[in-house]
Amino acid sequence: MRTFFFHMLMTFPLIAAELPTDPVALPKQAGFPDPLLMFDGTTVATKSDWETKRKPELKELFQRFMYGRYPAAKTNVTAKILYEDTKAFGGKGTLREVELSMGIPDCPPIYAMIAMPNVRPENGLPVFLGINFSGNHVIVSDPKIHLPTNWMPPKFPGVKDNKATDEGRGKIPERWQPEMIVERGYALVTFYCGDIDPDDAKTRGAMRPFITPQPDPKEQRDQTGSVMAWAWGAHRVVDYIVGQKEFDPKRIAVLGHSRLGKAALVAGAFDDRIAVVFPHQAGCGGTGPSRHENPKAEGVKRINTSFPHWFCNNFHTFNDDTSKLPFDQHCLLALCAPRPVLYSNAADDEWANPAGQFEMMKKASPVYELLGVEGMKAEKMPGVNAMVENRLGYWIRPGKHEVNADDWKAFLQYADKWLK
Repeated sequence: MRTFFFHMLMTFPLIAAELPTDPVALPKQAGFPDPLLMFDGTTVATKSDWETKRKPELKELFQRFMYGRYPAAKTNVTAKILYEDTKAFGGKGTLREVELSMGIPDCPPIYAMIAMPNVRPENGLPVFLGINFSGNHVIVSDPKIHLPTNWMPPKFPGVKDNKATDEGRGKIPERWQPEMIVERGYALVTFYCGDIDPDDAKTRGAMRPFITPQPDPKEQRDQTGSVMAWAWGAHRVVDYIVGQKEFDPKRIAVLGHSRLGKAALVAGAFDDRIAVVFPHQAGCGGTGPSRHENPKAEGVKRINTSFPHWFCNNFHTFNDDTSKLPFDQHCLLALCAPRPVLYSNAADDEWANPAGQFEMMKKASPVYELLGVEGMKAEKMPGVNAMVENRLGYWIRPGKHEVNADDWKAFLQYADKWLK
């Protein structure tokens, strides 16, 4: 067993007392807030002001009014190899699964599955860190991969009574394409989001009770939402990755789809160790704007009604008036600057608001430019299958809300430029 401890460089400095804690006290802002304008009206004009003032302020605002508190639990991540096959994928790669313990008494572990090529560069492999919906066992058919015991949504293969079964093994490899990733010279490290927090409003199990308090909603309005908890879990897997000689700690990308794309973007925004961010079809509450009038796209009230556990209780107060939000989702993207981010979508997935996502990239560009790099230079959203490969990248394909082989070809194309 090996131990990996890293002090997270994500501490949040004391924020000015002028920042409200009650959403009712927030002023209306019908247009998109300027990411380079402090809450008190001061303009951010230098890199130093961004890093030491505005960036911490935005992190605090997102915690207070949208995602809830970043878990304060202190961890000391230890890894135990449960299984390894060095002749996987036709002999081209290694399949490994590790149990990651948090160093918190009685806290259950994260099970991370790793697929990596056997031929590795001296400085380590670039890594895709993926947050998955349905367990590692559905990605490969190997019977020795851990079968999740935590609550699982009933819609996934082999799930019975909200529990995974052997019937689901290897049923949806297309979502993660481990063999394609290995052949292209990358590693995949993926874990089940339910190891951190079940994706169910009525179920608070797995690791969640050990890392965050369970407050009375009337007493705490900025309690940790599931999206923030999943992002925190991704950071714990990063703790493991950066201590492994097979991986390059400076070339870690985080990827998630839909609600887990929201978590991937939050993970990138709150941890600078992540080099590239891939929030796929993340839509409202992630890559799409809260302020919009697109009747085909999901809105704040709808997402909070359908999935009340994803965000903190304060966010629900904006259901009928998003103009009081002191930020919009371009500000979350700006927290990733100057690192590369690819927004990827599907033409038939209007619910995720592809056009609104492109607008968020345009609105985040001034922060990238302040930090000395290019933002989104394309004036118009690209057509189907035409990728903008800039540091702020965008790609849209035909089809619907899913992850498939075409998506992974695009992810790898973008990674070849910015990660490899």
